[in-house]
Amino acid sequence: MAPTFAEIAKSDYLLLTTFTKDGRPKPTPVWAAADGERLLVITQESSWKVKRIRNTSRVTLAVCDVRGRPKGEAIEAVAAVLDKADNGAVYAAIGKRYGIIGRVFNVFSKLRGGMRNNVGLALTAAE
Repeated sequence: MAPTFAEIAKSDYLLLTTFTKDGRPKPTPVWAAADGERLLVITQESSWKVKRIRNTSRVTLAVCDVRGRPKGEAIEAVAAVLDKADNGAVYAAIGKRYGIIGRVFNVFSKLRGGMRNNVGLALTAAE
């Protein structure tokens, strides 16, 4: 039986799979933090996953380990690229969700220009 969006949201690592124009899956392990009915992810604006999400908002999510090996069945979801004005809120959510490791990640990411070069992604359950 497929897990629910809420069950997947509790995982430390999520396998976010985006899709190319011809439908090929491209999985990537990510950190995600809950924000109401959605999950927030921070990533480089120039990443291929952002380009693919701008092409099609369809994604799948699955629980995975740190190396991206799936630990269960994937579910359908919808992704949206957030405005850069939301980066602060996404960083805060990641820092809160992942504790000291998340806060250290945030510091180094921001030092490398994260507020300028990154964007947030909002992931919601497909209807």
